[in-house]
Amino acid sequence: MAEPHGPRADDSPDDSNTHPTGSGPGLPPLDDLLSREQLDKLSTLQLLDLIAGKIPRRNSALIDLVYLRDRINGLEEMNDQARQALEKYEEIVEKLRSPAFRVGTFLGPVAPDRAMVCVGGVDYVCRVDPAVPVAGLQLGQRVLCNEAFALVQGLGFDRSGPIVRIDELLSDGRLRLGNETSLSPIVVIRSALLAKEKLKPGLEVRLDPNQRVALEVLGTGRRVERALERVEELPWSAIGGQDEAVQAIRDTIEMPLLHRDLFKRFDHTVPKGFLLHGPPGCGKTLLGKATAWNLRRQIHEATGVERPEFFLHVKGPEILNMWVGESERQVRDLFTQCRERATDGQLAFLFIDEAESILGVRRGGRGNSILSTLVPMFCTEMDGLEALANVVVILASNRADLIDPAILRPGRIDRKIRVRRPDLEGARRIYEIYLPDTLPLAEPREELAQAVANAHFAKTAENEFLEVTFRSGRREVMHRGDLASGAIIAAVVERAKSLAIRNAIASREPGQLNRTNLLDALQLEHSENDLFPSNDLTEDWLKLTDFDPENVVRLGPVRPRRSDRGGIV
Repeated sequence: MAEPHGPRADDSPDDSNTHPTGSGPGLPPLDDLLSREQLDKLSTLQLLDLIAGKIPRRNSALIDLVYLRDRINGLEEMNDQARQALEKYEEIVEKLRSPAFRVGTFLGPVAPDRAMVCVGGVDYVCRVDPAVPVAGLQLGQRVLCNEAFALVQGLGFDRSGPIVRIDELLSDGRLRLGNETSLSPIVVIRSALLAKEKLKPGLEVRLDPNQRVALEVLGTGRRVERALERVEELPWSAIGGQDEAVQAIRDTIEMPLLHRDLFKRFDHTVPKGFLLHGPPGCGKTLLGKATAWNLRRQIHEATGVERPEFFLHVKGPEILNMWVGESERQVRDLFTQCRERATDGQLAFLFIDEAESILGVRRGGRGNSILSTLVPMFCTEMDGLEALANVVVILASNRADLIDPAILRPGRIDRKIRVRRPDLEGARRIYEIYLPDTLPLAEPREELAQAVANAHFAKTAENEFLEVTFRSGRREVMHRGDLASGAIIAAVVERAKSLAIRNAIASREPGQLNRTNLLDALQLEHSENDLFPSNDLTEDWLKLTDFDPENVVRLGPVRPRRSDRGGIV
């Protein structure tokens, strides 16, 4: 009998592919677990983890899924690294392509969210970033503006900028500046750093690069280096051999200041300055310093008022400068500084040594000589609208004939005082000054000074020094004493001290300065010829003598005379 058709026990479906364990229903799809929106939010690794969670643990497909997950994880890490590198490159490119920020000077607030800023010499009313407190910005400091000219950051104060000199202080605190920088005079405001600073004309200040704000005080420049705030004690008694010059200076300077009422009563004009002229080494600079110290002392004794002196010592060549206008500016600065000190109650002295180098005679022609501008500048300062009250101008020169006559005319340099070489009595007095009792002297200083002075001025063949030939044909021989000076006497005494020290070391005794040391030093000083020209040029020797250059044909050292037998006499 045939078997009926129908399902048999061995004909049941094979569920091994669907159920790894050989039993159980089929795996539900992902849509049954999460919605499509939720699935779209999951990463690839999260989807793999979700699928792996549906597979039974002992299914071999899990091993394949783990391998696939590692591959995908590596690819995603590589993609993350590539994405980060790309973002960095995009950020760099964006920075390079973005416009530059502008640096300006903060001039003050306009509104709570606006500020006045100067950028490149142009003023802007800029918006202020809310993150930047306007109250924290200081006048004159640098600020950062973006491409829309919005103030986005406050910077510090600029450390560079042009240097100018203050000409005038305006009533509202602003500063009027001069034109030393080849610019027209300008007016600037003070920065927050100088708001409470006490300023005065003549000071040098540094401006911001936009030249709108004064940032810093730099002082008064190089002129301070030439100033002696106080002169050392130097009474008239400390200057020997110049009694005539000392009396002329006292009559010129001390009398007008000590007897103002009498000068006013007689309507007598007070001299503005005087010229000290004469050979070098005879005490012209010393006389200038002594004038400052003694005048202060005389005023103190007469009035009881202590007025410190301000002695500005300048050598003529120091003013000369290769840059156009710089020498004239220095001359103007000298007078400005003296006027400032005189206004403060000090006695100001402007002492210009070697005056012929900057105030020489102007020559005709088209030559671009610096004297053609320096001399008029000096005359302008002497005759300026601002009076030289309590300012004494002293010129010193070895060749007064080379100074421009416009400088020496009455009303400018009113007195010409000749500083002569000391005579025998003057030289003795100078030797006494340089041989004080504090030195270990073998004899009284009066006797030592008299002995060396007599030897210095002796009219002997050994002391013959210069031979002068005049235009008339007359010849004259000058001796060592005829060219004596304070500088030579000081050098002789110093050399004598050196000889005395050498003898003391050799004898191992305390030693003393004796007459022999002084006479030997006198001989050595002239034999080595350190203080005189080493050539026969008449022009060089004329600078050391009082002869009129127009009357002298030749001037030079005495040549050894030869006898008829050929020997030297």
